[in-house]
Amino acid sequence: MDYSEPLKIAFIGGGLNSAVGYAHYCASHLDGNFELVAGAFSQQEDINKKTAQKYGVKPQHTYDCWQNLILSEKGHIDAIVILTPTPLHEKMVIYAIENNIPVICEKALTNSLAAFKSIENAVKENNGYLAVTYNYSGYPMVRELKNRIEKDELGKIHHIQIEMPQEGFSRLLDNGSKPCPQKWRLEDGEIPTIHLDLTVHLQHLVYYLTGKRPLNVSAEHNSFGWFEGIIDDASATAEYQDNLKCRYWVSKSSLGHKNGLKISLYGDKGSAFWYQADSEYLKLSYVDGKQEIIERGGICTVGNEPTYNRFKPGHPSGFIEAFANIYTDFAASIVNFKQGTKDHVSKEYGLEPTKQSFLMLDAMVKSAKSKYCEQISYDE
Repeated sequence: MDYSEPLKIAFIGGGLNSAVGYAHYCASHLDGNFELVAGAFSQQEDINKKTAQKYGVKPQHTYDCWQNLILSEKGHIDAIVILTPTPLHEKMVIYAIENNIPVICEKALTNSLAAFKSIENAVKENNGYLAVTYNYSGYPMVRELKNRIEKDELGKIHHIQIEMPQEGFSRLLDNGSKPCPQKWRLEDGEIPTIHLDLTVHLQHLVYYLTGKRPLNVSAEHNSFGWFEGIIDDASATAEYQDNLKCRYWVSKSSLGHKNGLKISLYGDKGSAFWYQADSEYLKLSYVDGKQEIIERGGICTVGNEPTYNRFKPGHPSGFIEAFANIYTDFAASIVNFKQGTKDHVSKEYGLEPTKQSFLMLDAMVKSAKSKYCEQISYDE
């Protein structure tokens, strides 16, 4: 979607020493839909100034306090992007929403079910705009799979296995020393951080592909890596609406996996397999024995859209491009929101999937402790 002028955004967090800041900067600017014009990038003065200089943000729009940024820039920006550590999100999101600024927030939205409910109330009371960057759903072939499910090519989906193993908490660094994650990632709160980092992505992908809600879950937590007492491996079996069964596995202590995100999806007409490390391809198998491998730019529908073909197939689209696809969606939905028209895009990235995630994560924690299946209650 082309705009006469890019939408103006501000960053809270996302400094040069941030794990995600540069990815968000690149993705938000890739298609020319956004322009970063203000920021409170870091509490460290030197990092804050250096980040502003690198991103071309003027000194008068560089703030050492996020509250001042919101108060000074409201009415001048189209959205604010929150990129601070997860435990800090709640106050920032609510304050921005209360000041009528659309919010784009890095996942996880927050770190507890109670905090989510506070954010949910603020969004509803202020008729606010909130979108969360579940970026893996931005991959073209994930969107191609969604399209094929909606067209009933795979029939009724009855079983999904979805996993995201990583090795960061068990693999030594190149110099032989143990890894040193960010401090907040080594503090498991009400919901273990591994779920806020990884499981929220998987739950969102299940919702994105099927539109189904989880009803109950049985979960197990383990600590296998270098950091004693920190949950670094978790598995779960969940039942969703319409008898859909899902098996989850997330890990930060599985040697050999840099980021092993994998979706295996089974229906009564066919199945699908997608692997993030080989993201240009979607493998399909059908009830008549036929198999096919679909590639971006090949015999596909969504995967052939110009948005997803910034360069010709054979030159893989990856993580930043998937992020950029999400930002393109957000640009369209923010314009719709500002014009007062019905916003379709943000429903897949707003309150509903995030609410499902936190209700499910809360149930997973209870199940892992009790060793029993936990029901998920939607108080509506």
